[in-house]
Amino acid sequence: MKTILVTGGAGFIGAHLARRLLETGREVVVLDDLSSGKRDNVPKAATFINGSILDKEVVRGALSGVDACIHLAAVASVEKCNRELTHSHAINITGFLNLVEEIAKSGTKRTVVYASSAAVYGASQNLPLSEEGKCVPLSPYGADKLSCELHARAAYEVYGLSTTGLRFFNVFGPGQDPQSPYSGVITKFAQRLGNNEDIVIYGDGKQTRDFVYVADVVEALIRSAERIPDRARILNVCSGVETSINELARIMIEETKSQCAISYVDGLLGEVRRSQGCTQALQAELDHRCRTDLRTGLAQLLTQGRQ
Repeated sequence: MKTILVTGGAGFIGAHLARRLLETGREVVVLDDLSSGKRDNVPKAATFINGSILDKEVVRGALSGVDACIHLAAVASVEKCNRELTHSHAINITGFLNLVEEIAKSGTKRTVVYASSAAVYGASQNLPLSEEGKCVPLSPYGADKLSCELHARAAYEVYGLSTTGLRFFNVFGPGQDPQSPYSGVITKFAQRLGNNEDIVIYGDGKQTRDFVYVADVVEALIRSAERIPDRARILNVCSGVETSINELARIMIEETKSQCAISYVDGLLGEVRRSQGCTQALQAELDHRCRTDLRTGLAQLLTQGRQ
């Protein structure tokens, strides 16, 4: 693979991915409408196309001459999907189908790697969450991501299109914008600590998440594009470690040597109580483990914040 299209390449994960692909000697084409990403995030060495994943002509042009597509463009904010149901659905589903259709029509053997989400599992407490487990999403965002997986399976049956859907758990790392609706709890905690403000936790803080460092996610994306499956493959991308929000806050306070306190407010409606992914399929399929432990990843993020 010499040339790779990255949709959503101006976003948090996409920017990290584009930079890493360039470091490995590939050519990179970034397609992004800048609705949430930033132009400055796109490496200068990448070819940038400012356009929408919903524009078929733009998608067709972006795919011209590329060997693989890594599809990250999405409305990834659960809250925004709740507020703007049809718009988010169009970006998340129709945008994905535009890619699938254009590749199928081209008759080429290009593969698609796309971002799915742990949100497809819903509130399942059968931990660790396995790719073979039941999926009952609790949000429109989770339903959209599960729909992409189903369409990918159908595309393989109808067109023979090889795909890999990566179910991201809670991705974190340097470069996340704390002002963005897509920002996770770690980035928001880091901002408050940087401003010498107390950390605010929704609920009792005993809810858990599986935090995975962005560099490990990028490696999983690249390996997925290199190791093309003869099917529609689904893999978790997770650390396999269950961490409570209380423990997260404690570690971040320790790492910053902060005197800030923790306060609690009412929990969020419909929030998943526990989350921990199974890593076995990722290791078996890609020979990959998300090795960056939480404290090490936090140190990288917090160091950037102090610069």
